[in-house]
Amino acid sequence: MTFLSVPILTFLIFFPILGTAILFPFMKMPGSEKTVRWLALAITTVEFLVSLDLLLGMHQGMSGMQFSEDHAWIPFANIRYSLGVDGISIVLIIMTTLLMPMCVLTSWHGIKSRVAEFMITMLVLEGAMVGVFSAMDFILFYVFWEAMLIPMYLIIGVWGGPNRLYATMKFFLYTLAGSLFLLIAIIALYFEGGHTFNIVQLMGQHYGKTFQNLAFVALFLAFAVKVPMFPFHTWLPDAHVEAPTAGSVILASIMLKMGAYGFLRFSLPMLPQASQYFTTFIFTLSLIGIVWGALMALAQEDLKKLIAYSSVSHMGFVTLGIFVFNSQGIEGALLQMVNHGVTTGALFLCVGVLYDRTHTRQLGDYGGIAKAMPVFSTMLVIFSLSSLGLPGLNSFVGEFLVLLGTFRTHTALAVIAATGVVLAALYMLYMLSRVVWGVYTPKSWALPDMNRYEWAALLPLLVLVVWIGVQPNPLLSLLHASVTHLIGQVQGSVPIASIR
Repeated sequence: MTFLSVPILTFLIFFPILGTAILFPFMKMPGSEKTVRWLALAITTVEFLVSLDLLLGMHQGMSGMQFSEDHAWIPFANIRYSLGVDGISIVLIIMTTLLMPMCVLTSWHGIKSRVAEFMITMLVLEGAMVGVFSAMDFILFYVFWEAMLIPMYLIIGVWGGPNRLYATMKFFLYTLAGSLFLLIAIIALYFEGGHTFNIVQLMGQHYGKTFQNLAFVALFLAFAVKVPMFPFHTWLPDAHVEAPTAGSVILASIMLKMGAYGFLRFSLPMLPQASQYFTTFIFTLSLIGIVWGALMALAQEDLKKLIAYSSVSHMGFVTLGIFVFNSQGIEGALLQMVNHGVTTGALFLCVGVLYDRTHTRQLGDYGGIAKAMPVFSTMLVIFSLSSLGLPGLNSFVGEFLVLLGTFRTHTALAVIAATGVVLAALYMLYMLSRVVWGVYTPKSWALPDMNRYEWAALLPLLVLVVWIGVQPNPLLSLLHASVTHLIGQVQGSVPIASIR
């Protein structure tokens, strides 16, 4: 039971979208920017508070879908408005609703033109992202999957940097190509799986080996672009560099997780034989991504590009953990998805704090900011130490579980992956030595420390970094039943009746 008498998932999807109606009158109203910001903050905060109701009503020992909703939508095509969440999707929904108020806060002074339009775009994007994580009909999932690309396209293309059009087109073409392969896989599964788009029912079908392999490749191309896995990652650094701070946070913290979510929700349970057949291929790309992404991050002089390439490296741990097919690996991958969302989102917020003051992201333009901004510097150090996997902070737990799960089955792969942790220490400490402690440069003179909006955006993430690092069990307990069930589906030990 939850405190809401309305279907909570429908509320979480459409409340921010309907909330845009409040902001539309302000689009042509000069001087209304402050009001618009407060209204957007109120809507996203209510959305987050309501999403916590999912935790109150969640039965942690259950592996199936909860808070289910199912209604006829397009009857002649057997397409339904079907929603549901399990332990895997609930943590991603709450992470989405948690980060959106922080994106509004970081845009308080960063977005100065078309503020109402920007906040409207953000609210539509939030509703679509929640829809992706809660859809239980494949066509409904695809609608939300495509719908979220439009607001992100606008966020980068309208409010981005000087090369925003190039970055936007690259982002659009890559994601469009991936979406076409996703649509092909959906149609093929519909005809092969008994003329249904119901995701749970499609998990319970037996598919031939050739069909599984072909469908897996199509889904892989769709989700690998979104993760992004090497070599499908080249759109990401450009998109991050040109996107406004809020856009970078959403890209890194939420949208990249949708590719990994696709592997967990569709590829593994629907195509278990193909998932096992392609493990060597996935391992190879994951390890290349871990090492190559870290090396590229080490070579960057642009703060945003450094963090963008670190995302390629960290998401390599996620895909590696997913495909080792044991509880430590998959739970570690899921925990790392959350950790990456929290830590990398916080790092992009930190870059935004600096950029708003100096209008540069070049490492060489900074030095010794600890003297001018001691509080901000402390936060930047903590988030950087989290990113490199310092014990006691959140990322250590996720990466340790992934390495432990990998070590159980592929010792050599775990050793190679561990080099990514070493390289992460190199590029993060190099960045800190240049920015926080280096020579006190003119760009660092008289920089004001964090304001109240920046405090409000970063402090909750700081609490999560420490809390998950010290006490990860509540989060792991939420994931355990769903992960155990998923492993049973992959290994064929879960009967079809229990899937249905």
